[in-house]
Amino acid sequence: MKKLIDVYVYRLEEGEPRFLLFLRSSAKIYAHQWRMVGGKVKEGEAYWEAALRELKEETSVTPKAFWTIPSVNTFYEAKSDQIHQIPAFAAEFDPDDKPVLNEEHTEYRWISVEELDSYLSWPEQKRLIRLTESILKQDKILPEWLLEIH
Repeated sequence: MKKLIDVYVYRLEEGEPRFLLFLRSSAKIYAHQWRMVGGKVKEGEAYWEAALRELKEETSVTPKAFWTIPSVNTFYEAKSDQIHQIPAFAAEFDPDDKPVLNEEHTEYRWISVEELDSYLSWPEQKRLIRLTESILKQDKILPEWLLEIH
């Protein structure tokens, strides 16, 4: 079974979180869909290490904060007949950070939670972004969720 991760990138604009979404390339899985950072865990890699690696590969940015979201993205994939349980992470960028696109994406946008339904189709991704927004607005990132960036 493949091990996957999701990373929800945000920045704060006047105290309001805005989330980074990428438009997938036509040559990649989920072609022409708006997505967050995601990817596969390599052999011998911890989930959080894979999340940080994928974040750097897909944006070329080192986040100012990196933490585990206390929930998972769960969905059934009929093609492989597998139920996936995907750990979710949050990464805070500075407002001035500009992602550098790799070959997986053709463009990016910073969106508000109110714009989610116009971009994302996957219910679990929308739920996790809303959960992240709620944690940020309540200033409730627990110390146990924070991950050190080396």
